[in-house]
Amino acid sequence: MKKMKLVVVGNGMAGIRTLEELLKLDSGLYDITVFGAEPYPNYNRILLSPVLTGEQTIQDIILNDQSWYKANGITLHLNSTVTQINRARKEVVTADGIVARYDRLLLATGSKPFILPVPGAQLDGVITFRDIRDVNLMIEAAGRLKQAVVIGGGLLGLEAANGLASRGMQVSVVHLGATLLDRQLDTAAAALLQSSLEARGLRFLMSHQTEAILGNDQGSVRGIRFKDGSELATDLVVMAVGIRPDTDLAEAAGIYTDRGIVVNDTLQTYDPSIYAVGECVSHRGMAYGLVAPLFEQAKVAANHLAFHGIGRYAGSTTSTKLKVTGIDVFSAGEFVGGPDTEAITLADPTGGVYKKLVIREDKLIGACLYGDTVDGAWYFRLIREGKSISELREHLMFGEGAIGDTGHAGEHSVAGMPDTTEICGCNGVCKGTIVKAIREQGLFTVDEVKKHTKAASSCGSCTGLVEQLLISCIGGAADIKPKSEKAICACADYTHGEIRKAIREQHLTSIPQTLRFLEWRSTDGCATCRPALNYYLMSTWPGEAKDDAQSRLINERAHANIQKDGTYSVVPRMWGGVTNPSELRRIADVADKYQVPMVKVTGGQRIDLLGIRKEDLPAVWKDLDMPSGHAYGKSLRTVKTCVGKEFCRFGTQDSTGMGIALEKDLVGMWSPHKVKLAVSGCPRNCAESGIKDIGIIAVDSGWELYVGGNGGIKTEVAQFFVKLQTHEEVLEYTGAFLQLYREEAFYLERTCHYLARVGLEHAKARVVDDAANRAELYARLKFAISFEQDPWAERIAPTPARREFETLTA
Repeated sequence: MKKMKLVVVGNGMAGIRTLEELLKLDSGLYDITVFGAEPYPNYNRILLSPVLTGEQTIQDIILNDQSWYKANGITLHLNSTVTQINRARKEVVTADGIVARYDRLLLATGSKPFILPVPGAQLDGVITFRDIRDVNLMIEAAGRLKQAVVIGGGLLGLEAANGLASRGMQVSVVHLGATLLDRQLDTAAAALLQSSLEARGLRFLMSHQTEAILGNDQGSVRGIRFKDGSELATDLVVMAVGIRPDTDLAEAAGIYTDRGIVVNDTLQTYDPSIYAVGECVSHRGMAYGLVAPLFEQAKVAANHLAFHGIGRYAGSTTSTKLKVTGIDVFSAGEFVGGPDTEAITLADPTGGVYKKLVIREDKLIGACLYGDTVDGAWYFRLIREGKSISELREHLMFGEGAIGDTGHAGEHSVAGMPDTTEICGCNGVCKGTIVKAIREQGLFTVDEVKKHTKAASSCGSCTGLVEQLLISCIGGAADIKPKSEKAICACADYTHGEIRKAIREQHLTSIPQTLRFLEWRSTDGCATCRPALNYYLMSTWPGEAKDDAQSRLINERAHANIQKDGTYSVVPRMWGGVTNPSELRRIADVADKYQVPMVKVTGGQRIDLLGIRKEDLPAVWKDLDMPSGHAYGKSLRTVKTCVGKEFCRFGTQDSTGMGIALEKDLVGMWSPHKVKLAVSGCPRNCAESGIKDIGIIAVDSGWELYVGGNGGIKTEVAQFFVKLQTHEEVLEYTGAFLQLYREEAFYLERTCHYLARVGLEHAKARVVDDAANRAELYARLKFAISFEQDPWAERIAPTPARREFETLTA
């Protein structure tokens, strides 16, 4: 089949990221040609400032070297400027006469630095700060000249001033506005920034309008004259007064523009054969100059260029992180505020700290931080996820650490951790390794961090920490999304929610059928998506979808927990934590017979036998003659109990009996993540019901049911759900809530995170307030469990399932 032709005009970060995304989707769809006006392959424009200061070299910031283009069959033309688009003939023409035909054209022409229309703007010594050529000119000038003026007190202007000052020049910053970074900071933060920079040797001329740039007899810069008639001597002028979308090529071709190349939500222009991404684009009247929005655009454009047709770009929430000579600044969202907002402010001018949080309708919508930006990543996540902060409000200003061990989705704040802190326990990756990779390799996404460091590539529980490190290192350039918007893995662009919907609506009952229908990029999927797909299929179509053992992680295949030495631990089930002399004797006999190196009581009131060889597992299970405790699975783990009123003088109800009834009612239940329950016989809560997925606390008049607790990496206190009177009600409400969680949660999403995403009121409306729906949920749960058998009993018999534990011999 003859390939279509794709031409990309622009060899920058947005255009090449689109190609990277496209190659993931379909590497054989197009013959690709790229035209770049610069002599360099794609490089990280964000890191031009470290090149100017001497911290990095040009080679350090190259993102895709020429070998990448060659390996992907891409024809690359460097130093080649496209001057014409012939839309009728579907051709582009370059200044040096190259003609390239296209079936699809991607415009990624970026932006142009704005040059003030003042006399002298063309003098030798007037430069901009936009690309590698500009940086080289500044480095060369700093080696022979003494005085520099930077026009523009925005991000680029301050970074240019800092770089030139670090190379020994005397630098003055001229700014038309009254405050620095007027698009990123409010007045108070900007004043602190200016004072700090002045203390470090930079000079500022605020509210000064440049009238002319003055030259000498040799045609070089000698000074600047301002509107008020005053003059300032200088050898070098750097214009950093803003950028304008580069639409010249599009306008000449008759493509509709309005402060940028106008595109729809698929990044398609008014010509259906032509797409556009990056700084040249106007989307819903907005043009973006930060990296994260450009990468979001790239993913959507690639999706449509690959004819998948499911992506949609709806705009971006942006943040800014700046570090100039040791001063930290962070801003995100609507930090200025307005008449319908309220602001929380903390100001410590002496200590050099300023914080402003802007709130609308109990949601954080903006943040402006100066001096102390440790919690910038956390605030940015709250803004992007749009969660209610009503319960966090009293402590919000003091950061994530002030909230203690609750309320932030099981994640630590990593900014203050030492580099030696282990972030990924599965693969032994420390913070310093990840930070180094982000900065030196130019990483922007969690997937890229996985590829370079292996962090977050196993169980995924450290993904939130890796996201925090990305935001901490590169601010708004970090390409992160809430889980509800993330693709399941690199094999597909579908979110977890979209996949669940397709399985339900299309009645998909097997992994191969699902992969074919959704046109998975990988024929067999991967270790990330297959376990999730297996769970979604089984939970949606119990009895029809068959469990695919090879799509389960090793613990669930072996039905025991693998340990670091390759042996396994075995935890037999003890209903409600209750056992008897016969079971204890069998456990002791097994420990002796198989020389178990450790027998330990678990926190869930079970007995763990550690150090058992895999080939001995079926024999151990047979000798124990007890059901599996599922201590290894994404399933019901334990129901912890206290002794209750039968023995305890404080007990108000039979908590032990309730725990046993619940455990027997739910045994065999597979779920998105592990599920733990507890039943306490009185409000003293000896069974720790307040930090379980479902906690039940006895009171004189019945039972109080709590949901969404977690006692793991970060403690989450369970939330009150409903008060009940009878055992039967407890079973029904508990089962209905868990079935709702089973049907709506994403794979590997704990109940606390599920509730944080959908809201407690949503769960109450479906379970507490709707009796008919509650009954249906409970009935569906019981139906699903009816197909389950004890996995240990199945593998004791000589069946195909036992082959997992047999050793092949020659």
